[in-house]
Amino acid sequence: MKRTAEAVWNGSGTEGSGKLTTPHSKAFVDLPYSLKLRFENEDGTKGTNPEELIAAAHAGCYAMALSVALEESGYTADSIETKAVLSLDQVDDGWAITTINLKLDASVPDISDDEFDKLANGAKAGCPVSKVLNAEITLDYTLN
Repeated sequence: MKRTAEAVWNGSGTEGSGKLTTPHSKAFVDLPYSLKLRFENEDGTKGTNPEELIAAAHAGCYAMALSVALEESGYTADSIETKAVLSLDQVDDGWAITTINLKLDASVPDISDDEFDKLANGAKAGCPVSKVLNAEITLDYTLN
């Protein structure tokens, strides 16, 4: 399986801007991004940034991985809500994604706390996006 995203950048690094497109799914087309949007528009009202997209991908991948792990163990979640909080920090050699905290609120009937903990943490380690990131990844969850 291969997935494609395209980035077009115009201008200098600090004053330029770009557009991101997912050509096959069209989930976004010509979505604006820039250095200014990355650091001066943290609410995202004027566009996105790569870190926001990584956080979205991680939240989605984790929720899917957990639902599969639950299904393989005989459970079906009523709901799995995942929020990924990504930290971009200045480090010695520039900027780095240092941590991602997955915040999970799940409702899974008839599962024990121990079984859920095992499956939730296994999904965190096994999620393909978790595997590609070189950051500390933590998980906080509420099981209803």
